[in-house]
Amino acid sequence: MPSYEDDLPRFEDFDTQVLGISVDSVHSHEAWQKSIGGISYPLCADFYPHGEVAEKYGVLRKNENEPAYGASERALFIIDKDGIVQWIDVHPIDRQPDNEELFDVLRKL
Repeated sequence: MPSYEDDLPRFEDFDTQVLGISVDSVHSHEAWQKSIGGISYPLCADFYPHGEVAEKYGVLRKNENEPAYGASERALFIIDKDGIVQWIDVHPIDRQPDNEELFDVLRKL
């Protein structure tokens, strides 16, 4: 997400690590990053076993016709340094919450 890249210094001010993850392959991630001019934060592939991380976080939409495949919901998680999920936002695939909303949550933690 380019807006995260644009605001990385602000995230760092909150001692926060931005990390992307999707069920797409590494090759797909590389093509996407190239298409937007690159990103400097980590982008992880939850590709094999397909969607295992997304499923553990409750955001994997399984394909009923092919159970080995599926897509993840568009979701944001704020996880503290102890590994505790402090905030979750699942939103429509075509919407990304404004970063100010994330900064408001981080201020409160």
